[in-house]
Amino acid sequence: MAESQSLQESEIQVRADLSAFYRLMAHFSMTDLIDTHISARIPGAPNHFLINRYGILFDEMRPEDLVKIDLDGNVIDDLSPEMSRINLAGFTIHSAIHEARHDLACVIHTHTPDGIAVSCQEQGLLPISQHALKFYNRIAYHDYQGVAIDIAERESLVRDLGSHDVMILRNHGLVAAGRSIPRAFQNIMFLERACQVQIKALSGGSKVTVPSPEVCKLAGDQGADRPEIEEIVQLGWNAALRLLK
Repeated sequence: MAESQSLQESEIQVRADLSAFYRLMAHFSMTDLIDTHISARIPGAPNHFLINRYGILFDEMRPEDLVKIDLDGNVIDDLSPEMSRINLAGFTIHSAIHEARHDLACVIHTHTPDGIAVSCQEQGLLPISQHALKFYNRIAYHDYQGVAIDIAERESLVRDLGSHDVMILRNHGLVAAGRSIPRAFQNIMFLERACQVQIKALSGGSKVTVPSPEVCKLAGDQGADRPEIEEIVQLGWNAALRLLK
């Protein structure tokens, strides 16, 4: 009984945090009407995750607007068809990552103008800013295969992601994940800001400077997972939540 109650409380907390994540993306103008999606694994149920009910704007998202599904797309709770509709492309991308990467608790996919713009550039993300250097040698790329509604694409998505936590979907957008919801939030914020900087820097018409490979590696290693970084991640998440009050 105590274990069951603990699992219920964990899901309630994930629903609260994930719905807040959606509203934060609206706050930072990183939405695409009702498209794009964020998912989170449910603690104690590794094959179940929450994703948005299709048709809800991100700034409207509440804990009860999140649909619990399994890796086959089956809705776990007894909901009406209207309340349980999900984005098929969202299911393909998120189920692939959650099935393959049990170390990741949260996954976000965006279609921001700057993220898409960088995804269209042959060179990908350039190591020209501190934000971009966080992902130096830690970013994956996946070639466009049409709208991601073909379950068969899950295999190539997982293969391309590998052990990375962030990925650029060529001609499409961005994917970021994390071992927690706060970490996924920080990863998408840094990745989006890196894309914004790149588009602005290249549009200026001047040649951009790139740090030496040694400095790039150093900066990348400085952003790697370690206890003090996780504390900063949590501080940033707590501060961001105050924007919603």
